[in-house]
Amino acid sequence: MSASVAIEFKNVSRIFSVKQEDQSGDVKAVENVSLQIRDGEFFSLLGPSGSGKTTSLRMIAGFDRPTSGQILLYGQDVSSLPPYERDVNTVFQDYALFPHMTVGENVAYGLMIKKVSKIECEKRVDDMMDLVQLTGFAGRKPSQLSGGQRQRVALARALINHPKVLLLDEPLGALDLKLRQQMQIELKFIQQRVGITFIFVTHDQEEALTMSDRIAVFNHGRIEQIGTPAEIYEHPITQFVAGFVGVSNLVSGEVAKRITGSDVKFSVRPEKIHLGMLGDKPEADTFIAEGKVRDVIYLGLYTRYLVELDGGGDLVVVEQNLKTTSMDVMQARGQLVRLFWKKEHISYMGD
Repeated sequence: MSASVAIEFKNVSRIFSVKQEDQSGDVKAVENVSLQIRDGEFFSLLGPSGSGKTTSLRMIAGFDRPTSGQILLYGQDVSSLPPYERDVNTVFQDYALFPHMTVGENVAYGLMIKKVSKIECEKRVDDMMDLVQLTGFAGRKPSQLSGGQRQRVALARALINHPKVLLLDEPLGALDLKLRQQMQIELKFIQQRVGITFIFVTHDQEEALTMSDRIAVFNHGRIEQIGTPAEIYEHPITQFVAGFVGVSNLVSGEVAKRITGSDVKFSVRPEKIHLGMLGDKPEADTFIAEGKVRDVIYLGLYTRYLVELDGGGDLVVVEQNLKTTSMDVMQARGQLVRLFWKKEHISYMGD
């Protein structure tokens, strides 16, 4: 991957003035955000609704402007440039295809605006249709396509002008689960084929973990953490990241002190905890807790156990059902157990 920076935020803020009958004042949609997105990177902006991720994407696209700070595109300050003067393109959740045009005409639209020759236009449309696996569909109308196919058409239309950066605003949100998972794999494959920077907005942590080279986790207009999927998941640095990206046990106070010797808050993922019997011996560099299984939830692929710890507090434990059946796991309810997990699998919380 190239070390050059595609997009840079320098202390970017976006403040909206709200004037309504029941509310007035300033809303900080994005607050003092600084980040660098590398050339050729699949970078996701992840967070709940209202966290600032979509506003950040709109500012990169030029649909919105920062109240303060700078946005740089390959070193050029584009903070005040209109969208058509930025070498970026956007794919929206609703596809925004022209219903009266054929698929081929939709894909070629950007080239037609630039008055590219007919021969060149046809060649590039064919290349794009092949890239998104829609060869032979150019003569159809968007209404004759499935949701996943329309999404591919929108992607081809956005890529045909070879933008430096492609922006994707929750493009898979309207698809059903199975198709969404399939498109996650295809999107990543296409990004690797074309080699340009993809900036992907989503509230779905599985999407972000599946496709991204790196992720920025947004919350209340600020970035809580930036890192690779493994860094974000395995080593969350705040309570919000630990809870939003996957499921995590958060332990603090006296319960933490009994386990680690310190009352500093920490998190541990449920699948990192091994469920054993009271007499089981721990390995080296292992934390131990004991308690009683209060509830068992059989979920087919895995089972979730809720363990009430001696002296107070609960931990959730998740184990794959490699050799067990639903009847086997249900017998664990009410049993006294000993829990083990490696010391390296806890993350101490900054707040």
